[in-house]
Amino acid sequence: MRRKLWSWALYDWANNGFFTPIQTFVFAAYFARSVAENPETGTAMWGSMLGIAGLAVGLGGPLLGAVADQSGRRKPWIAVFTLLCVASTMLLWFVRPETAWAWPALVLVCLGTIGAESSMIFYNAMLPDLAPPGRLGRWSGWGWGLGYVGGLLCLLLALFGFIIADPWFALPREGAEHVRSIGPLAAAWYLVFALPLFLWVPDAPASGRAPMDCVRAGLRQIRDSLRNVRAHRHIMLFLLARMLYNDGLTTMFAFGGIYAAGTFGLSTEEVIWFGVGLNITAGLGAAVFSWLDDRLGARATILASLAGLIVPGLVILTTESLAVFWIFGLLLGIFVGPVQASSRSWLARTAPLELRAQMFGLFALSGKLTSFAGPLLVGWVTLLAGSQRWGMSMVILMYVLGALVLLGVPRADQVRPQVETKE
Repeated sequence: MRRKLWSWALYDWANNGFFTPIQTFVFAAYFARSVAENPETGTAMWGSMLGIAGLAVGLGGPLLGAVADQSGRRKPWIAVFTLLCVASTMLLWFVRPETAWAWPALVLVCLGTIGAESSMIFYNAMLPDLAPPGRLGRWSGWGWGLGYVGGLLCLLLALFGFIIADPWFALPREGAEHVRSIGPLAAAWYLVFALPLFLWVPDAPASGRAPMDCVRAGLRQIRDSLRNVRAHRHIMLFLLARMLYNDGLTTMFAFGGIYAAGTFGLSTEEVIWFGVGLNITAGLGAAVFSWLDDRLGARATILASLAGLIVPGLVILTTESLAVFWIFGLLLGIFVGPVQASSRSWLARTAPLELRAQMFGLFALSGKLTSFAGPLLVGWVTLLAGSQRWGMSMVILMYVLGALVLLGVPRADQVRPQVETKE
């Protein structure tokens, strides 16, 4: 039991080998500062790319989840999307600090994002089959916590291995090889640490249905779910709330490194150190709040964490002090993990067994259908106002709107009283 759960949670560790160094900190800042024409244009291009990737995942997620419900197995889907991300990330090595490489870089990161995000649909759907109901919040939180630790260690390896002035592995700096190495490093990290899930985590049994039969049945399942949406009104309302606050989280992660570099002038090395600190506080927050999730409930945990994101976020947007930015940026990290982990555990407790993968497909949809809006808003408001502060203010608005909608969502024990928690 323990080995399969830790092997499942380790996939979060592997997955963050892409999200943390590529999508959030190192490569995102490198693209905006060295590949794009200027940081403002780079911010807008990066936001548009993430929006397109998010829309692709959001629109395809429910169908993929429904087909997986019909076929039974989850791991083959995870394998395909993992390899898509790994291959795309590996090729980022060739992106030189020249504007001619801007579009190839965006295409590769877009494909990597689609692969990494899509794999999580099926990974999340495995959790209720592995963990007992009373420990869903704990294992969801521990998975997120391991993800932050994995992202942290990958960043440290990049920093000391390639980027600092006297690295372990010296590479030529004229063509930014020392920064471009993050592509192969992140790809290898993802591939190696994803292996335990495939080796030791049991998969759901195959249904034996032909692939096209699964597709047709999946489409019928989505149609029936939409016709009977009132039966799942609580889930739909929750997904609407998550759509709003998760857009804020996605946007914050997408532009965190860019904002730190552009507004406060942090170097690549300093951005990495900020990412290290943020991952430490985020990992601690996910681990500690996972116990509160099982004791107080996922909904209460999410609401408290959103408040913890809004207040430090406002300080970061208004301060001119680099020291204040560091303090409140790291404080903000404490509340990032619990929002994501408790969202996963709330749905794991309430999703009908026969629709679980589809519901996690809708979960991905709620996080991605409008995910283009956040990056586009930040990117274009930044460009039009000539200020990254004005652009990033859109993130706070998304948190506030998400919290207001979540107030109308019932606790999980009000939906499924048999769950063995105080939720």
